[in-house]
Amino acid sequence: MAPPSPPVPAPLPWLLMLLSMTTGLVDATSVLGLDKVFTANMTGNIVFLGFAAAGTRGFDVAPYLTAICAFLVGALVAGRTGKAHAGRPLRRWLLSAAAIEAGLLWAAAGLAWLRQDGEVSPTSFYGIILLTALAMGFRNATIRQLKVPDLTTTVLTLTLTGLAADSRLAGGTDTNWVRRIGSVVAIFVGAAIGATLVTNSGLAAPLLLAGALGLVGTAATALHPDVATPTAA
Repeated sequence: MAPPSPPVPAPLPWLLMLLSMTTGLVDATSVLGLDKVFTANMTGNIVFLGFAAAGTRGFDVAPYLTAICAFLVGALVAGRTGKAHAGRPLRRWLLSAAAIEAGLLWAAAGLAWLRQDGEVSPTSFYGIILLTALAMGFRNATIRQLKVPDLTTTVLTLTLTGLAADSRLAGGTDTNWVRRIGSVVAIFVGAAIGATLVTNSGLAAPLLLAGALGLVGTAATALHPDVATPTAA
């Protein structure tokens, strides 16, 4: 029999909903400003990479491969970071992860800010993809280790599936329906805000906002007494 899962600190689901909104901001930046590349959600990149491999016009291998590889490196580093914080207060781990993610997103924003003549140069194009995918890979692996049900902050396919399959209409009990709907709404709102910022202000603004929201939200969460508990060894 598996041991029971440790209780989820009260403020953590709210933080993950906020981080879900930043996913919308980041993907709005990359999809709208970086030639249809996803840097937060890798499913789209795998599909587009298949299109590019088949020689489909308008799809190139290099951007998608860059995003996928950077995402994997970010996830690898996050796995090591989580293990390094085993047995230490959860707030220290959360703050370290938030600082790394914000730093990467703000570095990407800096590259976007320095673009020439309002266009993204090849160097900044791949630099922004690399930095944002690193940040999102790091984020995804960190969230995975936190093991908060129905709050992945990026992928909504299983969230939507669970929302329908576990609903009372399907004979279920509406398990975690608030979290599931909250995740969908958060990413939707983040994408809408991100699209508006990309259209009116360029690529730097949504990346700056995403980093700030994640860092400030994590800092606020770290003040909660429940987050002082050590993580599992």
